[in-house]
Amino acid sequence: MVKIKICGLRRLEDIEIVNKYKPDYIGFVFADSKRQVSHELASQLKANLSPDIVSVGVFVDADCSEILSLYDDGVIEIAQLHGLESEDYIKYLKENTDDGLKIIKAIEMSENEDLSEYDDSAADYLLLDSGKGSGKTFDWHLIRSDLKKEFFLAGGINSDNVIGAVEQFNPFAIDLSSSLETDGYKDENKIKEIMEVIR
Repeated sequence: MVKIKICGLRRLEDIEIVNKYKPDYIGFVFADSKRQVSHELASQLKANLSPDIVSVGVFVDADCSEILSLYDDGVIEIAQLHGLESEDYIKYLKENTDDGLKIIKAIEMSENEDLSEYDDSAADYLLLDSGKGSGKTFDWHLIRSDLKKEFFLAGGINSDNVIGAVEQFNPFAIDLSSSLETDGYKDENKIKEIMEVIR
C-alpha cells in the first residue's frame, strides 16, 4: 500500500491530528517558509508525536551541521533536501550518522529534468514535485516508468486526484501539505477525508 506523508506541521494541534489518523511520515519545515519551525518547536512537536510516525526534516541548502544536530537530537529521522545539494553533501550526511541518515532528494519536475542522473544517487528516495510548496501538480507524464529509486509524489495532490496518481504511477509515498489546509492551517476534516480515500 502507498505510504502517506503530511508535511508542514507546526502546532501541537497538528500533532494531535496526525496521531489520530496515522500517516507513515510527517514533515517539519526548517527552510524559509510560512510553515517554518524552529529547532525548539520541532523538538516539542516531536516529543508529542506517536513513535510509529517517522519525522522528516525539510531543508534547502542548509548547513550540514544543522541537519546532523536535529538528527542526533532525535527530532528528525530523515532529511528531505530541496536545494542544490550535491552528491558529496548527501554522502557527508550519511557518513556522519551512525546508521546512515536516510535522504529524500526533491526534484522540481520539468521537461528539461533528466531523472536518469539520479539512478546512482546516494539518496534513498526521490521526491517529484512541481516546486517548493507550490500546491500545484506537474505534468505527471514526465515520470519515467523505469525509475530506479522509489519516489514520493508531491504537488497539488488531493482527495480528487490521489487515487489516479497512485494507480497510474505506483509511487512509494504520497506527500501532502497545502491541500490539507484551511486558511493556512492543517484541517482535520481534510486529513480524515484523504486518509480514508487512500487507505
